[in-house]
Amino acid sequence: MNRYRMKWHIVCISLFLCLLAGCAQKENAAATKVVLTTGFAQDEIFRIGETSCSKPEIMVYLTNMQNQYEKIYGSAIWDKKIGDLTVEQKIKNVVLARVAQIKTMTLLAAKQGVSLSEEEQKLAQDAAKDYFGSLSETEITLLDVTESDIAGLYEEYALANKVYQLIIQDTNPEISDDEARTVTVEQIFIGTVTTDADGQQAEMTESGQKAAYDRICHVQKLLQDGEDFDLLATQYNEEGQSIVSFGKGVMDRAYEEAAFNLGKDEISDIVQTGTGYVILKCISTFDKEQTQINKDKIVTQRKEEAFSRIYDDFVQTQIRNLNEPLWNSVSFLHDPDVKTDSFFSAYDRYFQKQME
Repeated sequence: MNRYRMKWHIVCISLFLCLLAGCAQKENAAATKVVLTTGFAQDEIFRIGETSCSKPEIMVYLTNMQNQYEKIYGSAIWDKKIGDLTVEQKIKNVVLARVAQIKTMTLLAAKQGVSLSEEEQKLAQDAAKDYFGSLSETEITLLDVTESDIAGLYEEYALANKVYQLIIQDTNPEISDDEARTVTVEQIFIGTVTTDADGQQAEMTESGQKAAYDRICHVQKLLQDGEDFDLLATQYNEEGQSIVSFGKGVMDRAYEEAAFNLGKDEISDIVQTGTGYVILKCISTFDKEQTQINKDKIVTQRKEEAFSRIYDDFVQTQIRNLNEPLWNSVSFLHDPDVKTDSFFSAYDRYFQKQME
């Protein structure tokens, strides 16, 4: 996705999944009330404030995402489990959250006085004609959409992007080299936790932790005696990587402090982290290219935070209604004649200039 396109926040996705499922919220109860299966139209999946979403709208997003995933991973992926849910159920939830966010942002746009220009409406209509023209008769029938429906989806998507850009346009923080500085270190790590087959971590026994400490002390003694760090890292390091680059706020606090206080080629003392013991050797104290990349990441994060402050406050004022039986009945279209996956690429072709 273009770096200027509206971001699909993980926080917002989690928020919508929680709210649409009826989770309790700390905010005003009246403002976060969720009503299920009350007065819906036949194909209405959910209603948020004064806007709603139909099953055909959901199916356009869902089917395009399904086919994009299948191109990469194959159709067998959908029955795989992620926790208690299948991958298909997970993707359904992501699509529900995405569409709910777009619908909410159209309401936010109205509140902010944001609307599409005639040129932007024309772009949405042209993109819709392009995408709809790519659909087979089978796809049109199974998705149950018209060209006008697709144009409406593109207009909402464009409006959501436009209000996002409006909100973040004045957020241009100055990020210093020090704040964005990236260091590169070589590590020799000895762990004090175990990981089971399900990925769950547990602390080692007292004797196991003592053995780990004795082992790192042995490594330190070898270094003090002049042994080569690279060779010892090959022999003793228990992490997948021996060389790592990172910026501030990424690693364990003790690990980070030790790394950022080293000069080039300096070796740290033994550092205790939440998962083990480590000795670090500084390879680079400043990587200009990586620091610039990190600056861009921090700027993007600050803009997302600025947007989230306004968006999160607004979403709490909207009553959300989910047609749970209809939503539960929605499933992927497992039909060999349904191959459409160009919904977003068609949009990009027409709105590229607005995203640059």
